[in-house]
Amino acid sequence: MTTAIYWIKNDLRLDDNPALTAAAAGADHWLAVYCIDARHEARDADGQPRLGPHRRAFLRESLTDMRERLAACGGRLLVLQGDPSDLLPRLAATLGAERVTTTFEIAPEERDQVAAVARALPAGMLDCHEANGLYEAAELPFAPDDVPPGFSRFRRKVEGYCRPGAPIPAPTRLPPPPPGLTGWPDALPASSDWPAAGCPYTGGESAGLARVRHYFWDTEALADYKQTRNGLLGPDFSSRFSPWLALGCLSPRQLMAEIHRFEREVVANESTYWLGFELLWREFFRWILRAYGGRLFRRAGILNRQDRPRARDDDRFAAWREGRTGMPFVDANMRELAATGYMSNRGRQNAASFFARDLGQDWRRGAAWFESRLVDYDVASNWGNWASVAGVGTDRRDRGFDVLWQARRYDPDAAFVGHWLPELRGLPADQRHTPFLLPDELRRQLDYPTLATVPAAWRDAAAD
Repeated sequence: MTTAIYWIKNDLRLDDNPALTAAAAGADHWLAVYCIDARHEARDADGQPRLGPHRRAFLRESLTDMRERLAACGGRLLVLQGDPSDLLPRLAATLGAERVTTTFEIAPEERDQVAAVARALPAGMLDCHEANGLYEAAELPFAPDDVPPGFSRFRRKVEGYCRPGAPIPAPTRLPPPPPGLTGWPDALPASSDWPAAGCPYTGGESAGLARVRHYFWDTEALADYKQTRNGLLGPDFSSRFSPWLALGCLSPRQLMAEIHRFEREVVANESTYWLGFELLWREFFRWILRAYGGRLFRRAGILNRQDRPRARDDDRFAAWREGRTGMPFVDANMRELAATGYMSNRGRQNAASFFARDLGQDWRRGAAWFESRLVDYDVASNWGNWASVAGVGTDRRDRGFDVLWQARRYDPDAAFVGHWLPELRGLPADQRHTPFLLPDELRRQLDYPTLATVPAAWRDAAAD
């Protein structure tokens, strides 16, 4: 009788899960295990939890859903509390397991953890599979360590030479769990311990698949994605698949296959291409992180720019994270993040640019705050985008955003600002983006902060 363990990390789904499929193949007994370890309780340099309240709730819901979906196929998920390099070898020995299967990791901390588990197990017992990307290394037209440094070159390479593999169907039956689990108490957090905290998204593969059905087939909103993707209010201006992609509740190959089915059955247009284009951006940052590793997290970044700001002004940081900078477009986005754990891509780019360039702060402090608060935090996309905005990523043009210009273009009626900044709702729409231009007495009556800094774009324009 063979026994196999599947160590789950950020791959909380049954559909298109190569590691899960491989783990179950040929096993008489099979057990899925998730470990809540010290990283789940870790704090950043500012004392903030790296796994903030919205991410915690989404993870708890995703684990609950995974447990239910596995049980429906005859399988079992066991959630354990502790270091996987300690727990998994002991569990494998207790159960007499022949192998432990998991997914390959690309970020330094996660890779170190996998390596620690491999060392703690008997040699060759840990079986790693690639997952959570559009492409596996063998499918790429370049070596993983030689990824093109710019997105346009990357896109041309992969679009011209390879296509994502077909997604693997979810199993309908799984081997039963092994005997001998009575001494292993389950540690799945209760909803009271990791509460929902106002997040608008429900974690888990079931909710992710429901979102796909809604966006692709119930509303056919995909057909207009390119025209609406820069929206700021409403449920369907964007696909909003990112929370489920971040935890592996949805597979990008699965989404790409669904885009192609939509193109065959409904319409193929710029919008359908553009959603695939955005998946390629996500893929690009994954391979950049895999190639450059820890360099992505340095202040000087991949480009080794030693002139980037070092400032860590606590007052400016607090004003930014709490939505009190005096720049309404930034403040509205930061208050949305605090309340919901979500922010549009347009908002993220502007909030990051304002922090790193206008406030002149060390960009890594802002990236760490997003890591804590974003329900869809993805290590490669978050740190890759922040590095790009800070001018230390892959884009050598070193350009920031004119936040006021962006606000007027993408929130022309100031509805988004009015929604999240109630103190400005009484102003006419054409004044909500610029309360700092109002007479002093009227500005004091608003109870809205003074502008924290003159934006860099205005200083540059004045110099010209």
